[in-house]
Amino acid sequence: QAQLVESGGGLVQAGGSLRLSCAASEGIYGRYAMGWFRQSPGKEREFVVASNWSGRTYYRDSVKGRFTISRDNEKNTVYLQMNNLKPEDTAIYSCVYGVWPLTRTTMVNSWGQGTQVTVSS
Repeated sequence: QAQLVESGGGLVQAGGSLRLSCAASEGIYGRYAMGWFRQSPGKEREFVVASNWSGRTYYRDSVKGRFTISRDNEKNTVYLQMNNLKPEDTAIYSCVYGVWPLTRTTMVNSWGQGTQVTVSS
C-alpha cells in the first residue's frame, strides 16, 4: 500500500484560507482516486472531496465553491485549497486513496495520519 503524508493544517480565522497537501509514497494515479475525509470531535468521519485519474471531482455540498482539489501527477501529490473557511470546517483532515467515487470509508484503501484544521470565529 502507498503511504500518505499530509501537511498544511493550522489555525485560521473565519473567512481565511489554508492549503493542505498530501504526498503519496508511490504513483497511484491511473489506478485509484484520491481525496479527503474529515472528523470533528464527537462526530463521525465524513467525506469532503475526491478526484479520480481522469480529473473528475466530487465535493461535499457544504464545501462546494469554497474548496478545490487539485493534483500534481509527477509529484504524486494532491492538494486541497480551502477558502472562506468557517468554524464548522474545524476538524482533522485525512488524505485517502481508494475506489471512485471514494465517498464512503468502505471505499478507502489507505489513510494518511491526518492534519488539524481549526477555524476560529
